Amino acid sequence: MRPAHRYAVLTEQQHTELITALQGQWRTATRIVMILLSSAGWSASEIAEVLAYDPKTVRAWITRHQHEGLPGLPDRPRKGRPRKGSPRLGERIHRLLQTPRSWTTARIWRVLGRPKLSLSTMRRRIREQARWSRPRLIAKSDPDRDQICADIRQHITALPTGAVVLAEDETHLDLLARVRSCWMPTGLRHRVVTPGSNLRRSVHGAVNLATGTVHHHVSVKNVSVVFCYFLQQLLNAYPNAPTVVVICDNGTTHHSKITQRWLADNPRMQVITGARYSPQDNPVERIWAVLKQYTANTAPATIADRVRQAHAFFRHRTDAQNLTTAAPWTSPWLPDGYGKDFWPGA
Repeated sequence: MRPAHRYAVLTEQQHTELITALQGQWRTATRIVMILLSSAGWSASEIAEVLAYDPKTVRAWITRHQHEGLPGLPDRPRKGRPRKGSPRLGERIHRLLQTPRSWTTARIWRVLGRPKLSLSTMRRRIREQARWSRPRLIAKSDPDRDQICADIRQHITALPTGAVVLAEDETHLDLLARVRSCWMPTGLRHRVVTPGSNLRRSVHGAVNLATGTVHHHVSVKNVSVVFCYFLQQLLNAYPNAPTVVVICDNGTTHHSKITQRWLADNPRMQVITGARYSPQDNPVERIWAVLKQYTANTAPATIADRVRQAHAFFRHRTDAQNLTTAAPWTSPWLPDGYGKDFWPGA
């Protein structure tokens, strides 16, 4: 019996490491591979695409091999001043930048012991190992997150037929414009007018984790009474469901005394809180990200206009778009296969 085919699965970092090695310490062997592939009928463009070279470079090495043979493939002696810095400088820079810190060229130069390099040369050596980019903020995780997610999955699995599961969260709409990077004509920088005094409205939102239907409510403040009012909206939206389950974060309004009394009077509604410090688990967070991108760089005259923007955003989106954006199947809250009949349509 023939063994099953095996294909290499590479991460972006692993792919970069292999290409760097082929163009670095094993570059002579890479040139030999170019010649072999060319003799096998590969075009220069195909070889260049696989080995991450320019087609002109591939043709140049094929030409040199035709004139000089195998001895012409290694690097030729080069004239010029020896490179500044020790051979291990790049490795030291790479190891240093593994630790998050507000690294600048001058700071790296000082921490490395002030090597005899100009800052411009140090910057070139750094760019060989790193790129200038903003760090990503992440929330600290709940130590009991895995167990909490497992309990939620078990709870959803035990729900009766016809039960509805929704993910809920709150966000804010500000009159002060959120600024995002965008394309602008060369030589022109857009200016977004500020309102002077900021105003804010709260938005409660919930997405059906099976169909992608999004429910939302805008209020002046995020208080327990408003949260209960929104829960009542969700109950009214699913009058035939034996149970409506709302999964949310650990906000104070979600477990306040007012909310607990309302839940006692409405047993058809169940509110489950997820793990603390784990916003990445909630699919609604991705809906909020798209909403804020939709309203970014705009300066409405009043807060009512900003609210109308939010209503228009939800009104013009389909359930399939919401399902694709929220991607609930990636959430650790759901058991395997939950709502799978709906996902291909997204």
